[in-house]
Amino acid sequence: MLIGVTKMCSSPLRFHHFVLQFPLVRSISSLEQTLKAKVEAKAYQEIPDLFESYRGEYFENPNPFSFLSTFSLNLRTQVVDEILQSFIPLRPHFRPQLVYSCLLSYTLQSPSPLPLALAILQRTFRSGCSPVPQTRLLLSSAWLDRRRQSHTVANILEEMESIGYRADSGICNYLVSSLCAVDQLQEAVKVLKGMGRAGCVPDLEGYGFVIGSMCTARRTADAVEMLKEMVVKIGLNPRHGTVVKIAAALRANREIWTAVEMIEFMEREGCHVGFESYELVLEGCLECKEYLLAGKVAMRMTEKRFIPYIKVRQKVVEKLAGVGEWKLACAVRQRFTELSS
Repeated sequence: MLIGVTKMCSSPLRFHHFVLQFPLVRSISSLEQTLKAKVEAKAYQEIPDLFESYRGEYFENPNPFSFLSTFSLNLRTQVVDEILQSFIPLRPHFRPQLVYSCLLSYTLQSPSPLPLALAILQRTFRSGCSPVPQTRLLLSSAWLDRRRQSHTVANILEEMESIGYRADSGICNYLVSSLCAVDQLQEAVKVLKGMGRAGCVPDLEGYGFVIGSMCTARRTADAVEMLKEMVVKIGLNPRHGTVVKIAAALRANREIWTAVEMIEFMEREGCHVGFESYELVLEGCLECKEYLLAGKVAMRMTEKRFIPYIKVRQKVVEKLAGVGEWKLACAVRQRFTELSS
């Protein structure tokens, strides 16, 4: 025994590491044991305060809910549901934030994480809490694993009803954004298109995530198609930022005619097109040397009481004159003067 102690102490660094780890291991073990006792006693509302008493400790590895792995899937689902329901009357609503985080992390890394993880995620959002960033990767992985088992988007979402919950746009939008964040854009589109069959109507946020990712990937044709779908099929008026992203991507791809057609489509459908989108398209026309088109876009801007930046105004007039479009150049300059006065 003395030899063992001597060997351990012969390395100051190793001994120091052991000393630092011992209280951590003890705190993890203590938390898990106390948590298990409260679960067995169904004293669920005491769990948030228990976690708060350990705040500052790194107790997610091992996860304090690891003992749930000894339960059957049905019992584990029942216990988690009882925990979630017991937290609803708590005030303030964000009190169980640490509990939600650990419970979600444990569930997403356990066998058969869905649909239970979606239910936890839903209660997290409805309590005004936000999941930790790692949740996106874990959720995307769990979702893709389930989809590889030939389950449809609607089937997986509808499974929430079997445990007493119902999918909503908040869950679906977070799933869509998570898939986009890990370069699973194709699957994100499938979720967006399939969520309606589960009773969740796609909204501006979901479409915004997908279109934004398409623009980042320079998939402009797909982005414009999604824009038309949300306007015509769903009846949504795209957010200003969404239109700006498409206009910027089209300009970067030098697809300026498509950008002009997009604006015309939006206006035909009664959707608002802001100054920034017009300005991007106008500058794109000049960069692509489509000066006649630039003049027409500039005139359309003035009809909406939008006036381009001064350098752009000067360039439009100069280029129109340079290609012999004197009449349009004068008309454009006059309109600029009227708006500036």
